[in-house]
Amino acid sequence: MRGRAELVQELKTLRKGRGLLGRLEERVGPVLRSACEVTEEDGLATVRQKVAGRLSELAEHLPEDLRLAALAAFAICAEARQPLYQDRVKWAAMRVDRDPRTVRRRVDEAIELLAELATGASAAPAASPADRWHSTSLTVAMVLDQPQPEILEQRRIVADQDGLRSLDLAVSLPAGRQDLTVTVLYGGTLVDRGMEASDRWGYGLELPRPLARGESWEVAALFRLPSAAALRPYMVCVPRHLCDSFDLRVRFGLEHPREVRTLEGAFQRDASDPAYSGRRHPVDSAGEVHLRFRGLTPGLAYGARWDDEP
Repeated sequence: MRGRAELVQELKTLRKGRGLLGRLEERVGPVLRSACEVTEEDGLATVRQKVAGRLSELAEHLPEDLRLAALAAFAICAEARQPLYQDRVKWAAMRVDRDPRTVRRRVDEAIELLAELATGASAAPAASPADRWHSTSLTVAMVLDQPQPEILEQRRIVADQDGLRSLDLAVSLPAGRQDLTVTVLYGGTLVDRGMEASDRWGYGLELPRPLARGESWEVAALFRLPSAAALRPYMVCVPRHLCDSFDLRVRFGLEHPREVRTLEGAFQRDASDPAYSGRRHPVDSAGEVHLRFRGLTPGLAYGARWDDEP
């Protein structure tokens, strides 16, 4: 891959106009294509997904203010998908309570760091087989009208490299791991990876046999909690890998919340931020909501948030 300076210029070109929502065939240069593993056979939707996914992945290594500036500049964040770069800068300026000129400087700084990370990563060892997979579908059913809340997760994955042996996953809960019971229903063997953060437990699923590149596999797990108090008032998916579709059902029962709002391509912290205003979604007569998301960007949040009180 060519040098960092060329990638910086290509990223500055990409941020103009509609960003990643613009005419990518004219705006994704050869160095960026190499950094995002874009091939000649990829269509525009795939190019957009690969570039958004790679930039989101790299932005995870930036300070929060630079990460927000970068995701807004390229129109990766759903709330910042205004048609003009200057409008996305104004949106980011309001979020961090700074003037637009300061945010523009942060975008430039973020682009320099993203280019450094991308070119530095090219010389790093190849990713392990455990990291080389993506989800074609994720289905989650959350049942809250029982004494013990249950969450059923079903996932279909595709190996992106030969020899895939395990899946690395994680779940976040206020009380951590101790109050959570996990049962693998099919597809693998549970491996406890320990606490990755104060409220995030990492776990793995060892597959019964290695998968070849392009081979699909299905897994399912059931999560049980002692009470609804062990849950936050939201359910979101923040994918680490590419995810084609996410189907979410939440059953509240008859005593359902007054309001449910969706999160789609939001920042992870927006799930608990009262200032975030997602789209309202009705609760049906059975006390349920059903949401579908397509083309999830790694590192961003998708799901539902609701009021604590019915």
